[in-house]
Amino acid sequence: MSEASVTLKKGEGRSLKAGGLWVYDNEIDTVNATFHNGDIVVVHDFDGYVMGRGFINQNSKIRVRMMTRRPNRQVDEELLKERVQAAWNYRKDTVDTSSCRVIFGEADFLPGLVIDKYEDVLVVESLALGIDRFKETIVTLLKEALLADGIKIRGVYERSDAREREKEGLPRVKGFIGEPFDTNVAITENGVRYLVDVANGQKTGFFLDQKYNRLAIQKLCRGKRVLDCFTHMGTFALNAGIAGAKEVTGLDISEFAVKQAQENARRNGLQDTVQFRCANVLDELPRMASDGEQYDVVILDPPAFTKSREATKNAIKGYREINRKGLQLVKDGGYLATCSCSHFMTQELLAKTIKEAAKSTHKRLRQVEFRTQSPDHPILWAADESYYLKFYIFQVVAEYF
Repeated sequence: MSEASVTLKKGEGRSLKAGGLWVYDNEIDTVNATFHNGDIVVVHDFDGYVMGRGFINQNSKIRVRMMTRRPNRQVDEELLKERVQAAWNYRKDTVDTSSCRVIFGEADFLPGLVIDKYEDVLVVESLALGIDRFKETIVTLLKEALLADGIKIRGVYERSDAREREKEGLPRVKGFIGEPFDTNVAITENGVRYLVDVANGQKTGFFLDQKYNRLAIQKLCRGKRVLDCFTHMGTFALNAGIAGAKEVTGLDISEFAVKQAQENARRNGLQDTVQFRCANVLDELPRMASDGEQYDVVILDPPAFTKSREATKNAIKGYREINRKGLQLVKDGGYLATCSCSHFMTQELLAKTIKEAAKSTHKRLRQVEFRTQSPDHPILWAADESYYLKFYIFQVVAEYF
C-alpha cells in the first residue's frame, strides 16, 4: 500500500520551513490516497517539493507531526534507534542522568512522546496517536541503550493520562508496561532525597525541569528565613533546608502534596527546620503580610495559569497578583525567585508582569539571574512549544533608599 500524500497550501508551512515539526489542519490543501489516522504520510509543499514524512491524525488540529525531513528516509526501527541513542548521548553530555528526562518529544524529534528516568525506572507519557504506535518499540530501544552503559531498568510505568490525549482521539491510560513493580521510587537530586510516586504523583511523578533552578537558590538560603509557595513535594523548600537555611515554610493547597513534602523532609532529617502546611497560597500570603511576616527569600513556583493563547490575558492578572503578594513578604535586601511554566507566558510578557507587580508594591528589583528549564528539557528553536519555563531571581530593595 502506497503512502498518502499531503500537499500544503501556497504560502503555508512557515513554521515547518523554519525548522518546526507541526503541520496544522488549516495549512493543508489536499490529501491524496486513503489512510488511517496514525499512518505515516509524505508531506509536499504546494509546488510538489517533498518536505519529509510524519504521522497524520484527522482528530487533531496538529494534523501532521513530522518524523523526518529527508525525502527518502523511512520511519522504521532504525530511525527510532538513532533518535533514542542521540537523546541519551545528549543527556550524558549535559545533565546528571541519575534522574532525568531522556525523551522530550519534539525537541528530541520524537513528537508527542516523553520518557522520564527515575534511577532504574522509566515513566512514559504518550500524547499523540502516531507515536503511540511506536512507544513500546522506543521503550525497548531505550532500555537497550541504557543497558549498554550498565544501567538495567527494573520497570516501566505509563502515565498517558493527560487530557491532551483526548484531542488526539485517544483514551487516557496509565499502568505498567511489562511486569509490575513498586512504583514508589527513591531518588536523589542536588543532594536531596525524595520518594517519587510515579503512579499517583503529578505528571510523571516529579518536576525534573526545575533541577538546576532548585540548585541555584541554595547559595541564597544559608542562614536565611525562606518561604516556598506552591511547594508541591517540597522541592525548593528542601533545597533551601539542605543548604543550611535557618527556617523554611512550604505552602501548598494539596494535602497529598503536603504529606509527601513532610515525608521528604523526614527522609533528609530536615523536619525541624523545614515545615509544610496546607493552604491556598493566594489567600495565605495577604494574611501573612497583614501579620507582619517577612522573609529573606520568597520562592513562587505556581502552576501554569494558562494553557492556551486565548487565556493569556487572565493569566497575566494571575501572575501579577501572585508576584505582588510575594513581594510584600520579602525583606528589604532579600530575594525573590519567581517563574512561569506556561509556554504562552513569554519571557518578555513575564518580565513586564513582574515589573508591574514591583511598581505596585513600591519595590525595586535587581536581577540576579534568568534561567530556563533544565537541559534535559532542551529548547528546540522553531519549535516554540519546547520553551515553556522561565525562572527569575531578583534582589528586592525598597523603592526609596
